[in-house]
Amino acid sequence: MASRKQARLFYVEGRVQGVGFRFFVEDEANRLGLCGYVRNLYDGRVEVYALGEEVSLERLRSRLEQGPPGSRVERVMEREAPQKSYRDFSIAASGEPIG
Repeated sequence: MASRKQARLFYVEGRVQGVGFRFFVEDEANRLGLCGYVRNLYDGRVEVYALGEEVSLERLRSRLEQGPPGSRVERVMEREAPQKSYRDFSIAASGEPIG
């Protein structure tokens, strides 16, 4: 039986801007076959929207909790999100949180 795709919205807090966090997330998400985006938020957090198989989303969360060298992740918040259509995973422009 095929797995159903799911969407998740993650908010990552800590020292996560100016340390290559978005590039790290983009690489990890592409490696896991996820679609969506990562972007800096004006309040200092990083927002990640990811669409894919549940096991891949769980692995992404684990990687978000670790972060790249130089980062310090204090908290990762996660919630289900509506499915949107993305062809790939990319870095998006900074902005306000969507949810």
